[in-house]
Order: sequence, then structure tokens, then C-alpha cells
Amino acid sequence: MSIKQILKKSFMVLTAMTSMASGSSVVGQAEEQSDAFIADREITGLIFQSAGDAGVDTMSPEIAEYIKQRTGITLKLETVTSEDSTQALAAGLAAGDMPDFIAFYLNHSGRPEFPLLLQAANEGMFHDIAPYLKESKTYSKYFEEGYLPRDTKENIMMREDQDGATYLVHMAIDQNPADPGTKQIGGPYIRRDIAEQLGINPQEINTTEQLKDLLIKIKEGDFKDDNGSPVVPLGPTVWGGSERPFIYNDLVWEGAGGEKFWKDGDQVKHESMTDYAEKRVAYVRNLLAEGLMHPEFYTMEETRAAEGVMNGSFAITSDIHSYRPEIGDLKYVPLGPINRVDGSNHMVMSYKSGYAGWAVPATTENPEEVVKFADWLAGPEGKLLYFYGLEGKHYELGEDGKPIPNADLVKLQDENPEEASKEGFRGVRAFWGEHLAFTDMNNLEQFGEAAWGDKVREAESGNNAAQEIIKLYDYDKRYEEKEVIDGLYARAYLNEFEGKEGDLNAALDAWEESVVKAYYANSDEEAQAILDAARQDLLDAGIEDYCQFLQEKEKNGDVIFY
Repeated sequence: MSIKQILKKSFMVLTAMTSMASGSSVVGQAEEQSDAFIADREITGLIFQSAGDAGVDTMSPEIAEYIKQRTGITLKLETVTSEDSTQALAAGLAAGDMPDFIAFYLNHSGRPEFPLLLQAANEGMFHDIAPYLKESKTYSKYFEEGYLPRDTKENIMMREDQDGATYLVHMAIDQNPADPGTKQIGGPYIRRDIAEQLGINPQEINTTEQLKDLLIKIKEGDFKDDNGSPVVPLGPTVWGGSERPFIYNDLVWEGAGGEKFWKDGDQVKHESMTDYAEKRVAYVRNLLAEGLMHPEFYTMEETRAAEGVMNGSFAITSDIHSYRPEIGDLKYVPLGPINRVDGSNHMVMSYKSGYAGWAVPATTENPEEVVKFADWLAGPEGKLLYFYGLEGKHYELGEDGKPIPNADLVKLQDENPEEASKEGFRGVRAFWGEHLAFTDMNNLEQFGEAAWGDKVREAESGNNAAQEIIKLYDYDKRYEEKEVIDGLYARAYLNEFEGKEGDLNAALDAWEESVVKAYYANSDEEAQAILDAARQDLLDAGIEDYCQFLQEKEKNGDVIFY
């Protein structure tokens, strides 16, 4: 079976859309009455993300009808079922059978997806949409001086080597620099009742030694989950098995940039040039051996992990955030943060940051219509629709012109999030609009609340879990003392350093995979052999030369976000 056939068989197609039979009359109304009419067409997006993030089947028919009436557009989303979104993207680009737009993960240009996307852009696989973006209302802000962070502007969207063209659009850009946005607090969380029974202050657990002592106390405490089964002291992230640093920051050679590069004095080093991987592997293997960490910590699928958090099966979950519905009743509270290897744990923020992106394949007809639709979704009307749903059904407008969510729906979201999500907008965790609408962010200014439902919860109970977590975490003080860096990530220079070969980029990815393999090795000797082989591959690929290259960049005035 060809790659194209495999991809097509893997598509999950959003079917809850306006039927073609009724489309002509709706479009006629749009053409005659709507100032937002774009075209009578279907726009299909292929989303290279996990099923939960892709949101392909989450739009309600009523919202689809509203979009059709206003713009003439029927939005259809597809995704590829794959455990690895980067591999899926590589296969999709290789197949060449592209829809009207594609969307992908892209926190920054150091992501493994970026070399694939850059090569595709340079080979003519995407439209240059700079002229259309400049003519738009919301996306035109991207071309204003100082609006984009350096990495987004210089590496992703407006590269000098692309002669003024823009092939990739970076998303989740805040309106204001170092904007706290929703004050979302991620990282490890501990069950509140367990912390209280043990008499600990979770914010005072700041080292892996303290964490291990806590895990032992939890194991000895005979705590149960909601089903009466023994809890697992340390469980995976709410999104499933994953290697994330938050639970053992002081054993990971990296700063807030999260790429296993950091400075030892004036010398730039990759983690493979230190013994921190060995320290972390020994720590994790010990936790696994003593039954303090879930055996599927790095492999568990998302549905089981979320269920485990919901049922209180994990005394500590290694990563969740303060707006997840599983902790809406303060069942879990923040733990730590765990210090970094230099002993610090202060807040470090980029000037602005991005998350995910989209592009329009060169095979798309009338690409300007895709950009116009994206601009409408990211603008005031489309974003209000995506975030808050339909006026009169999902919200009312207050005297200040800002939406007030339906109180019954907020209650339903807190008590039965799966049922609430059927209403089909972002506030109830339906993410169909994330790929084109989620940017130019300023929730307080645009909607009058940091996150959907805050004002209703506060008005009805005087208590909001997310707001309480902000206080517990002392977020405002930490934000006031933050460090802001407007620089490029360490891996952002890889293309300049090694061209199209990609040996070092591949070896860096393999290092991450090898560390996880070492966690599960049959013996300490096997674990060390795995690390040694991955370390040698990095040496052969030029890791030492690359670190020297980064040092020279800094000497020439570049700011690097380690």
C-alpha cells in the first residue's frame, strides 16, 4: 500500500458539517447579506497533531452553519493517526497529496518538524502568502515592527534567504510582550488531600531528593484512588507518557529553552557532554525498581492517563495545567517547581512565544481565500465564535460588550466535560479552530476574563480553582521577578550549521529517544551502553563543533535562549 493510501485510510474526517444539499441557499444568503463572505467553497485542513489537539470532530453543526452563512466556507479537518506527529508530517510531505492547508506543531524553529517544513518551503511545496497576509486585518500585525519574537520573524516566517516570501505561519502569538495571558500554571501536581495528610507544603518540594522522600512517604501511606485501589506515587502527564523535565529539572542539562543545551561558565555544552543523563537514568531506574513511578510513565496513552488523573490514581501527575477540567475542584495542587541544575527555579519567559503553525500547499487553488478565512477566524467575530460559541445559546454580551458564558454550561463543563464539549467551541475544549484562529492573543482585553467561565465561577461561588492555584503558586510575585529573553533557541541554528544533511539534528533527536530506552534497559550496563552509543553518534555528527559555533554566535551579539 502506498503512503498516500495509508494516509487516506488514516484520515479522521469531520463530518458534522452543513450538507451540500442545503449549501446553495445558505451561500446565496451569505453573498447577499454578509460583509464577511469569502467564497462558496470547502476548505480542507490536514492536521499533523495528536487526535486531542487536532479537534477534527469537535465543531457543532450549528457553529458550522453560522460559519457557512457568514463566510460561505465549509471547514473540513482531517488528521493522520500516528504516535509520532513528526513522522506523520514527513510521510505527508513525501506523499505530496496535500489539502488546502496543513497545520503542525511548531513551538519554535528548534522543533524537529521545522527542518522538514523549511525544506518543503524551499522546494516550492507551499504558496508564498506574504502578499495576502499583509492585506489582512489580524495577520497583518505580524509585519509590524516588534510584534513577532525574533525566532518567529527571522527563522520561521520572514527569513532573509527567502527574499520577502512567507511560507509558514506561526501561531499563538500574544499581543503584548511577555504577556502572562491566562496565567496558566503547568508542571507537576499532587493530590491535595495527600499533601494535607502528609503535612507538607507542595511548593517546598524543590529537589529530586525531596521528591523521592515524598514518593516513599506516599507509598508507605496506603493511599487509595476513587475506586479504592492503591495509588501510584508518581504518574505520567495528563496527556500520556512523555519525557518532560519538570519532575526532575535538577537532573536535566538545560535551561528554560528546553533543548538540552546550556552554558558551563562561558562554555556551551550539550547534555551528552555532561554526566546529567547518567544521573537522571540512575534516578528513574531506581524509582521504577522501587515501585515509586508508574511502569508506563513514558508510554501510557492519553485516554488512560487522563482517566488516571480524574480518578486520583496518581498521587502526583508529572505534568498538567491549571485549566484542565480534571483539577477543576482543586483535587490536585501544584508541586514545586523543581530547581534547575544551577539551583534556580525563577520564571523565565521568552519575549513572545509561538505554538503550532500552518501553511498553504502550492497545489491549493485560490490561496488568498484560505488566508482570508484564517484572518476572519483570528479576527474579532471568528475568535469570539471559536472561543465562546453562539450568542444567545452559549453566552450573552455584558454591558461592557464582553461575553458572559452560560452558567449552566459552565457547570456542565465542570461536572461532565465530555458532554459539555459537544457544544463545539474552545471554551468547552473543542479545538477545531486552534489551527487558524488561535493567535493575536489577549484574553482579558478581548473577552474580559483570562479563561472561559472565570467570571461565572467567581460570581457564583467566589472560588475559582484556577485562581486559587495562582495564589498557591504565588504566580504574580514570580511573574514580577521574571527573566525575559528575546533570543533564538539553540537548535534554531542547525540549518545554518549543517545545511540539508541533518546528521546532527537526527543525532540530537536520537539522544532523547536513547535516554528513554536507557530508563527501561535490562541492566545498568545496558543502560550505559545505550547512552555511550548515542553520545558517540553525537560526537561523530559534530556536537562539539556545534557548541563552539553557538559560542561564536554569542560573541557576535546573538542572544540564545538556552
